[in-house]
Amino acid sequence: MIVMIAAVAENDALGKNNELVWHLPNDFKRFKGLTSGHHIIMGRKTFESFPKPLPNRTHIVITRQKEYHPEGCIIVGSMEKAVAVCPENEISYIIGGGEIYKLGLPFADKIEITRVHGIFEADAFFPEINLEEWEIIESVFNAKDEKHLHDYTYETFVRK
Repeated sequence: MIVMIAAVAENDALGKNNELVWHLPNDFKRFKGLTSGHHIIMGRKTFESFPKPLPNRTHIVITRQKEYHPEGCIIVGSMEKAVAVCPENEISYIIGGGEIYKLGLPFADKIEITRVHGIFEADAFFPEINLEEWEIIESVFNAKDEKHLHDYTYETFVRK
């Protein structure tokens, strides 16, 4: 199963200058809990935005750069190849960025969104979720608090 996972603003913003534009500690914990022990598919820029590889995950990095070989990663040149190296009977996650989500949408069986309630200036965006192809099966609202400056909702979509 291929699952796309992202934190997305109401205007589908993902981030700016290869960084998130909000800080939601509970979303980081949810991301870690869901993706730990699994293959994660990402673009080169997303991989390079991490201070170090994420522990307990197999990193698959999509890049056009032939000489790109960071230690401990599986490097591929396309989404098709990324999906092909994932174990068939396990969940694998597409974790970004914007172009990778667009490429991954046709391969996805499920989408886990943290919908950040607000409009943000961004240079990377999540693709539109066509509700004729996807249905929301779960929605859990979380109010802002001292650690979370924005309200947010966990949304789970499955392909119809």
